[in-house]
Amino acid sequence: MASTDEMKKICSQVRRDIIRMTHLVNSGHPGGSLGCTEFFVALYFHMMKHDPAFNMEGHNEDLFFLSNGHISPVFYSVLARAGYFPVEELNTFRKINSRLQGHPATHEHLPGVRIASGSLGQGLSVACGAALAKRLVNDPQLVFSLHGDGELQEGQNWEAFMFAAHHNIDNIIATIDRNDAQIDGRTKDVMDLIDVGKKIASFGWHIITLENGNDLQSVIDTLNDAKAATGKGKPVCIIMHTKMGFGVDFMHDKYQWHGKATNEEQTAVALNQLEETLGDY
Repeated sequence: MASTDEMKKICSQVRRDIIRMTHLVNSGHPGGSLGCTEFFVALYFHMMKHDPAFNMEGHNEDLFFLSNGHISPVFYSVLARAGYFPVEELNTFRKINSRLQGHPATHEHLPGVRIASGSLGQGLSVACGAALAKRLVNDPQLVFSLHGDGELQEGQNWEAFMFAAHHNIDNIIATIDRNDAQIDGRTKDVMDLIDVGKKIASFGWHIITLENGNDLQSVIDTLNDAKAATGKGKPVCIIMHTKMGFGVDFMHDKYQWHGKATNEEQTAVALNQLEETLGDY
């Protein structure tokens, strides 16, 4: 388990990785990746019991499922920095025959990736299945998942919310990245989600609100609270408020950076704002 100071340094390096990866191929989704950096770092370097040696079964390990797979840059960076594969492999992001596809894929056998998640709305269903499987074999570890708020416009999510509560799946912690931004604009303008927490609570979930998902200590504390709420008959959901593009001033809270890479000049400006702490690949 890394210290808070160590995790802050990891966050800075992961953000550098995200900018460099997407710039190198002029493709990818840096905005949401930057916004979820603290969550991923806290999850992999503080919260989860996991093994970089990796096996798909994951028995006696915590499992993580990334539903909004387009934010693969932050996922790949954290997996690499956590020892799942060589950091240098980040250079192959979105290139032909790379294991680091634009959206995570299982056929490439990349350690740490358990489902293909290019299609939105499916991750919670898979996470529920994994959590039930753990229950069947008396595995005490937890299942974590992450979902975009725009992704909740997909109806399958709501079937899964209903399913999880009905079956008392209380070994799952789903997190909603509530940044109010998607590729076409603000979620409130595209299809207003109104009060997501109240909606999910009405389905029978225990809700925890994280007001600042870009404050590392707040993320750590909230994950600890969520873990403490498991095993009590209700699935747990964190409503995590973040800012798209956090850490880079000209990208901050701008939905236009959902799926656009920085050019040469913008990359230099962004990297100048992010400390190199672990060494660039």
